[in-house]
Amino acid sequence: MINLILAAIFFVGLHILVAGTSRREVLVARFGLLAFRAGFATLSLLGLVWMAYAWRNAPYVETWGQLTAIKPLVAILMLPAFVLMVCGLSSPNPTAVTGERLLEGDPEVRGILRITRHPFLWGVGLWAMLHVLVNGDVAALILFGSFWGLVAAGTRSIDAKRQRAFGEHWTRFAARTSALPFQAMFDGRQPRDWRLLYAEIGWPRLVGAVVVWLAVMHIHARLGVSPFL
Repeated sequence: MINLILAAIFFVGLHILVAGTSRREVLVARFGLLAFRAGFATLSLLGLVWMAYAWRNAPYVETWGQLTAIKPLVAILMLPAFVLMVCGLSSPNPTAVTGERLLEGDPEVRGILRITRHPFLWGVGLWAMLHVLVNGDVAALILFGSFWGLVAAGTRSIDAKRQRAFGEHWTRFAARTSALPFQAMFDGRQPRDWRLLYAEIGWPRLVGAVVVWLAVMHIHARLGVSPFL
């Protein structure tokens, strides 16, 4: 379990203490943006591999226990998580890596951005929360809880970083969107028009999310961990 804790500290610390602080600007100034991104991506990948390996080899220490009765519900709720992640990765977004240039103009808010300006992160957050819930053990709480904590901290960190870098451009964009899903729609900053939302997201992204979801469900079953049973 110690190995998993150390891996989680490394991965979360890398994102919070480097990517989310002024240290990033210092490193970018010293090594250049491309070198920083390459190094950060490499360390992040190593951190993910380390966490996955440590989790697979961690002892099973029960908390509330595996909630097998709700596994079908959890599997279905994974679909919205993949919709958020796929749409987040495939839609132009000023909060995404390399998306900062969009703030140089007045970026249009459409599609998944009407729900949240951090769709990919919230998709990961939902995925992590559901895994914590259904697994019910300490190792899962450490692994998936780390992802959830990173999402919660990451949305604030990205917003602060964009505010420092783009000032009024970011302020205008943030005023028309929300970090918390659906908040901008509920408080009237975005229309509650689901037909418009569907039209802007587009069926190719939604079909892509379903395909990815089905593929992950299939891989789960092939690995001997059925998501429905």
